[in-house]
Amino acid sequence: MTWLDDRAVAVITGAAVGDALGGATEGWTPEQIEERHGGRVTGIVGPWYPDWRNARPIAPYHKGDGHITDDTLMTRALVEVYAKRRTHLDAYAVAEDLVPLMIGEPRWVPELESTALLLQRVFLAEKWIVARLHYGHVDPREAGVGNVVNCGAAMYAAPVGLANPGDPRGAYAEAIDLTGAHQSSYGREAAGVFAAMVAAAVAPGADLDDVVAAALDVAHDGTAAALRAVVDAFDGWSAPPATDEEERALARLVRETVAPFDSVGPAYRQMSMDARRPSRTKSIEELPAALALVLAHRGDFRGAVLGAVNYGRDADSIAVMAGAVCAGLGGTAAVPTDWLDAVEEASRMDIRETGRLMASAAADILRADRERAAARLRGIDAIDGAQAAVAPAGEPA
Repeated sequence: MTWLDDRAVAVITGAAVGDALGGATEGWTPEQIEERHGGRVTGIVGPWYPDWRNARPIAPYHKGDGHITDDTLMTRALVEVYAKRRTHLDAYAVAEDLVPLMIGEPRWVPELESTALLLQRVFLAEKWIVARLHYGHVDPREAGVGNVVNCGAAMYAAPVGLANPGDPRGAYAEAIDLTGAHQSSYGREAAGVFAAMVAAAVAPGADLDDVVAAALDVAHDGTAAALRAVVDAFDGWSAPPATDEEERALARLVRETVAPFDSVGPAYRQMSMDARRPSRTKSIEELPAALALVLAHRGDFRGAVLGAVNYGRDADSIAVMAGAVCAGLGGTAAVPTDWLDAVEEASRMDIRETGRLMASAAADILRADRERAAARLRGIDAIDGAQAAVAPAGEPA
């Protein structure tokens, strides 16, 4: 495998494993999770409700049993768009290629235990993309305005980082453009910052400091403030938690650190009145929480992902982000094979193949980037040469 092959497979599989494990505990508190599972979750567990088809009519699907959720289904769809276009993407790519995948190509949906359209599984905030772009014919660059402000765009932005390896600012700009079709405000901002973190993580020789630097370099407004608070609280931890009680204390500190920036409020299922509305001062909870867990566990994949799983609330998306960053830093060796094998089997998906597909597309994108950069340098040299040849005003050339 090339470096890019290894890192692409690592990021895609690392995110998917986090998604699968975190799905089982999404929406609950750490205390409820321990009560339900007889202690802290240490791996794959079953669905929260045995009678999952009837337990929640608004969401008649189940998470748990080691299968992926909508986070990975959307990630796979975005990878397919990259594989088709083999170039950097923008909001128009969402309208022209991602939406048709969501409404026109049935695929296996593990949570429904059936073949269905992606549209029929995604949350309302993702159905918005189809309503606005396919039926509303809205300018793709503005289609995200008015949508729920949540982690919906950020949860599948890891491929954007892989399309810009070693270029966090490029990844940020591309994700901001692309996700304008889906989100606005701090939801869109989180997608850009997460893509930048992945781009930084997969650069040869990268470490946690590089990921932190990339995040702080590109972030704005409440997202920047939330990330800075996390870095101040967790950067420099010399050793990860070693006991269950230390893990519990870590989760409490993470929540305490990100709570001032989170619009959802203390009760995840009974959100505050201003939850998920545009704001200059707020941040989604998932991104800073993921960075906090990655820093506290010093980039260890198992520790950071299980920290997210037991944190609860939006556990699957937090684990997606933590898993992607840790895997980007550590490569395929960082993603536990036993977990990945079980997730692929439960999901009926070759997740490693998705990583290879993204690596192939990213390699073509990098080749085009190199040619474009060389042409730009030649253009700059020509301009510099022409500048030197121009005589001052009023003097003969």
